[in-house]
Amino acid sequence: MSRLRDVDKVVDHIISQVGNNIVLAAPLGAGKANTLINSIYARAKKDSSLQLTILTALTLQKPQGKSDLEKKFYGPLCQRIFGNYPDLYYEADRVSQTLPDNIKVIEFYFPAGKFKSNGIAQRNYLSTNYTHAARDILNRGVNVICQQVCKGEIDGQEVYSLSCNPDITIDLVEKMREQKKPITIVAQVNQELPFMYGESIVGPEFFDIILDNRDYDFKVFGPPKMGVSDADYMIGIHASTLIKDDGEIQIGIGSLGDALAYSLCLRHQHNSTYQVLLKSLNINANIFPIIKSFGDLLPFKKGLFAATEMFVDCFAGLYAAKILKKKVYDSIIIQRLLNEGKIKEHFNSKILDILYEEKAIHHQLSHSDFQFLKDFGIIKKEIRWKENYLILENGDKILPDLLDEQNRLKIDQEVLGSSLRNGAVAHAGFFLGPKSFYQFLKNLPIPERKLIRMKRISQINQLYGHEEIDRLQRKNGRFINTCMFVTLNGSACSDALESGEQVSGVGGQYNFVAMAHELPDGRSILQLRSTRINDHGKIMSNIVMNYGNCTIPRHLRDIVITEYGIADLRGKTDEEVAISLIQIADSRFQQELIEQAIKANKLTKDYRLPQRFRDNLPTRYQKQLSEFKKNDLFGPFPFGTDLTDEELDIGKTLKYLKAKKRNKLSFIKFILNSLFVGPCPLRYKHLLKRMDLETPKRIKDHLYRKILINGFIEVLN
Repeated sequence: MSRLRDVDKVVDHIISQVGNNIVLAAPLGAGKANTLINSIYARAKKDSSLQLTILTALTLQKPQGKSDLEKKFYGPLCQRIFGNYPDLYYEADRVSQTLPDNIKVIEFYFPAGKFKSNGIAQRNYLSTNYTHAARDILNRGVNVICQQVCKGEIDGQEVYSLSCNPDITIDLVEKMREQKKPITIVAQVNQELPFMYGESIVGPEFFDIILDNRDYDFKVFGPPKMGVSDADYMIGIHASTLIKDDGEIQIGIGSLGDALAYSLCLRHQHNSTYQVLLKSLNINANIFPIIKSFGDLLPFKKGLFAATEMFVDCFAGLYAAKILKKKVYDSIIIQRLLNEGKIKEHFNSKILDILYEEKAIHHQLSHSDFQFLKDFGIIKKEIRWKENYLILENGDKILPDLLDEQNRLKIDQEVLGSSLRNGAVAHAGFFLGPKSFYQFLKNLPIPERKLIRMKRISQINQLYGHEEIDRLQRKNGRFINTCMFVTLNGSACSDALESGEQVSGVGGQYNFVAMAHELPDGRSILQLRSTRINDHGKIMSNIVMNYGNCTIPRHLRDIVITEYGIADLRGKTDEEVAISLIQIADSRFQQELIEQAIKANKLTKDYRLPQRFRDNLPTRYQKQLSEFKKNDLFGPFPFGTDLTDEELDIGKTLKYLKAKKRNKLSFIKFILNSLFVGPCPLRYKHLLKRMDLETPKRIKDHLYRKILINGFIEVLN
């Protein structure tokens, strides 16, 4: 293992080991070693004899803005939020489609919608389930792995944390070394990363090269929070009724996850208000029977455990609210006995008798028995083992015989612990969130940070290879993801358009949906906004008769939630599925869907939509939520935001202008009106100053100023 401080020397070292054909794997999201990858890329860009292939997913880039106004908006924002985060050189060239011929970037997950019209990115998308990504990367001949790590110390030993990305790296390294394939594993130390535990912890021998220089440290990529809309909140409220106490939860990234987490916090911390909310929205088991059979509306006593591919920042809100508090243990016998109620986390001496009766330990403890009991806190951590004796702190020896009355008394009094240890409230493959989220992780005391156990993705996204313990830990599992379209036969599209354009990626969604069907009390919940606005400004339904791309097939249909309700599709006929989905569709499209279903012989000609579902319109739920907003509930950023009030107002206005552009006639009319707008109202002058348009010098800046003033008046008044 080589330790180096100069990034160029690291690149020299890599080339000397693998030659001129570099197949580089980098983690998904925030774990990329940007400084190192940029140096490798720059070397290959300069030297065409080097062949470079980069295999990765979710490349993160500071927002640039397309228009002049967006660039003025993002400039100061990026400086404040992202600081010295170095954008990846290859990403700029990929976006502009100017990658050199000797360099290829292959990704299996895009930032949503970023590369819809980018030929280079579309051609080099690799469609794979996240659990298969390590296999597919291996098969493409990877010979270099580059990853950010955080350096620390445990029990006096130097260790490194893979921090936000143990997800694929450990599996990939193990398989490469098992197959004795040449691989160079390079770590870039970045002490800005939170030091995380679990399978993130490796020794220095795990790496071939360690780049360790504080001059290369940079801020972890922290995307600002997206606002939560009323429609998002309605989806989250419905979903919150299906989360059972003493259960397990997986949540995807984005505002829909925030809406669910906020609704769960409301249910737990202000249950009387939550019950009033449900009553006012007419959300109950009479309308949606699944709430009674699989749901729960009461506060959380035992709490939830998270087994999630991505540990998103809304989990921090659930942890702070004491909802994410159910501990699980990586021991089949311990977890089974806890589930059965035979032992408790806080225990007495009877626990030894129970474990003996269950044949988990011998009456004459062996060294392995001792280690097992010590690992889980049943024996105090200060007790040692020597020459088949238990050694107390004062040096006294006790024979570890549970059936000897005298020895047993000493064991109960001086050796036995009082509560289980090494439990976890969350298992996660990777994490990503705003800078406040990283600070939350860093600020957690070490014993609490250890409750968030980072694991490889093969241990999170599937049951195979560790099914028995997963079945015990994932009791009442709820796997909650987002999709783009749902068809009337119950199939879902989440990753690409029917044109073939890739929007994002499959990720772990398919695995979690399939897992829900394998667990006796598990359910898959797909969250779907019922409508969207197309590129021409027209409102379209996201519940459709058919769609030309399928991420989740119809035979895995389960639960779909829109802002208008819950559709329980599992075990239902095609007719029942079509009816359930039409009932939660936007009412502007229900009749068309009914006609299409009748034409396809999925509904009878005399079908009539129940009255309860004929008013599925935004105006209805917006009016109902507005009453609760008066009491400071359901704000746009329930878990805070990195954006200033100025930026929120400007961002809202720019979003309005972007929407205006979809309708050319409407936009031209708006521009003409802007030309005759009067002086800037005093209350908006600070916003113009933030956009550097307080005293414009160029002609086009004068026009931008007028457009913004008109936008402020229409949006912020």
